Amino acid sequence: MNHVAIPPAIAAQLALARAVLERQLGANLQSLHLFGSALDGGLQPRSDMDLLATVAAPLSEAERRALMSGLLQVSAPPGAPGPLRPLELTLLVRAHVVPWRYPPLRELQFGEWLREPLQAGIVAPPERDPDIAILLHKARQHSIALTGPAAAECFAPVPARDFRQALADTVAQWNAPEDWEGDECNVVLALARIWFSQATGGIAPKHVAADWVLERLPAAHRPVLARARAAYVQGVDDRLADLGAELAAFVRHARAAIEDGLRTG
Repeated sequence: MNHVAIPPAIAAQLALARAVLERQLGANLQSLHLFGSALDGGLQPRSDMDLLATVAAPLSEAERRALMSGLLQVSAPPGAPGPLRPLELTLLVRAHVVPWRYPPLRELQFGEWLREPLQAGIVAPPERDPDIAILLHKARQHSIALTGPAAAECFAPVPARDFRQALADTVAQWNAPEDWEGDECNVVLALARIWFSQATGGIAPKHVAADWVLERLPAAHRPVLARARAAYVQGVDDRLADLGAELAAFVRHARAAIEDGLRTG
């Protein structure tokens, strides 16, 4: 049984998103979970509404396109006027993650950073995604089942070695400015969360992880993270791209600290 209430601020949009998924997926939909900042006290003006859907069978190309089109109607870019906030949906085929193996296969992902390609008809195929290990760990700890059993019943615990490998594989993707171009704030805050998880084994809201990292950062790197945190909490433009070399230096420092902790921890 769920013991956490759905925040009133997202209830109407959540009902719309759930209706799209149930209409497009029908009997193929096995479970749907709400998790992330909506439940962990970290819901901010530009926070995504995070959903995890599990289906029995892979989607056809037509089903993938129809689902993406429907989700575009019930999501909005960060900071857009109106009642809708950004929606992020991760969709898994149950047989791809149960029994568990690493790296897991992600069937489909929707997010506002994909709006332009989706509007152009570009839908990415299924792909291996180490972040699924982190996502399932988070959903098992704290989520609401909207359809189907609780996440802890749907998915086995992610082995500690795979959780740590997922942290390493995730940070390995950020090597040069083009890897975070246009997504600077999310990458900076993601590094803070991964650093927190590597050191503590837990998962914290973005602003909480940022506070934890700020206490451990050399002074030269604090302005980048402080600006990202303020933009996230206040719902304003972060303008982190203007920091250039300072931003790159922060990414290098955070990644090195995480990788060193994973090697020695």
